[in-house]
Amino acid sequence: MDVFSKFETELAVRPDDIDLYQHVHSTRYLDYVLAARFEQMEKSYGMSMQAFAERGLAWFMATAAIQFKRPLGWGDRMVVRCWIVHFTENGCRVAFEVEKLPNKKRVCDGHCDYTLVTLSTGRATPLPEDVRAKYSI
Repeated sequence: MDVFSKFETELAVRPDDIDLYQHVHSTRYLDYVLAARFEQMEKSYGMSMQAFAERGLAWFMATAAIQFKRPLGWGDRMVVRCWIVHFTENGCRVAFEVEKLPNKKRVCDGHCDYTLVTLSTGRATPLPEDVRAKYSI
């Protein structure tokens, strides 16, 4: 079984993340994971989302699962930790955890399944070996 590196990105709750119940709306947590992944793809893996687009490729989300533990609210800071769980022929599963700072209490965790797609056709494409190698750290 392969073990892949975990990477962390620190983010802050934005005013427009707050819903009418005065906590972060559930849909915003996927935005946090996406923002963290964009940063981690560029800084940690050395292959940004833009690099995929320049090759005519993109990652499309196929599945998202989130287990909520406690809310984030106005002015909170968090760390979003992400890692690859496994690869498939044309994608991967990325697990994530969100922890509130400074106490590092788990806010939520889950995973997203991504499929690599050729932009010109919109169809799934096998993972190139260089991509698998870069992301297998």
